[in-house]
Amino acid sequence: MKKYLKEMIILMIQIMLFYLFPFTAGPTDGLGLIIVLLFSTLMLSVIFGAVSKGKVRIIYPFVVAVLFIPTVYIHYNYTALVYTVWYLIDSYLGVGIGSLIKMITERVKPEKEIN
Repeated sequence: MKKYLKEMIILMIQIMLFYLFPFTAGPTDGLGLIIVLLFSTLMLSVIFGAVSKGKVRIIYPFVVAVLFIPTVYIHYNYTALVYTVWYLIDSYLGVGIGSLIKMITERVKPEKEIN
């Protein structure tokens, strides 16, 4: 459990964004809210890709897409169900960017001198 603490924290932030953040929006702010959530999902996915290890990176976009489905029926209407695909694509893009950043930073790290 401690092994995946960073990943679980990021996932909890994502859950809070999907379920609590829409309560702050007015009735006409639906599209703007979706755009803000897409951008925040991209940023969280980049962070997730940069801190996670192994196959957890592959699962995260699917989890994000599935977590969005109940919010469609809680906060929006059925027409917002198509955004599930956008969250999947957005998460994959973010995890890919984060993984690339992690790969570059690990390559650039200076090796410790052996004395």
